[in-house]
Amino acid sequence: MKIEYFHASKHGNGANVAEEFQRQMADKGVTVNVHHVKKVKPKEIPPADLYVFSSPGRFGKPIGDMRGFLKKANLPSGMKYAVLVTELAPEPEKAIRIPATEEEMGKCQRVIPVMNEMLQKKGLVKVAEGKIFVTGIKGPLEENWQKEVEAFASQIPIPP
Repeated sequence: MKIEYFHASKHGNGANVAEEFQRQMADKGVTVNVHHVKKVKPKEIPPADLYVFSSPGRFGKPIGDMRGFLKKANLPSGMKYAVLVTELAPEPEKAIRIPATEEEMGKCQRVIPVMNEMLQKKGLVKVAEGKIFVTGIKGPLEENWQKEVEAFASQIPIPP
């Protein structure tokens, strides 16, 4: 199985996640080629069994580099894809320390839905999605983030 992984890491967090995913999948005998979207022409995406797209959020959406890449990406309809994003960890309501609900989070964090919509309009088929939290705008990644990558990797169907 061959996976092409495209990320738009701005502060290195997404690149670290991509490297960890690549390492974990190599342990399963799967080849993962990692690319930053600025270094690949979207019309020249290499063939693969699965495409993984990863972006940090900016104002609740994927950053512009990733949105532009996905708009121009030349991907065959019917191909499988997965989305793994980095998002700012939610903070509890400061005055009363109540964590934000999933519904409240969904109103401001739309990175995954926006990417899914763009890819599904191209006829791609989603097989997995996940998110890794960062503790500040520039990072670092949350504690034990490797376990979240492992949970995401476990969603990827690997043929025998």
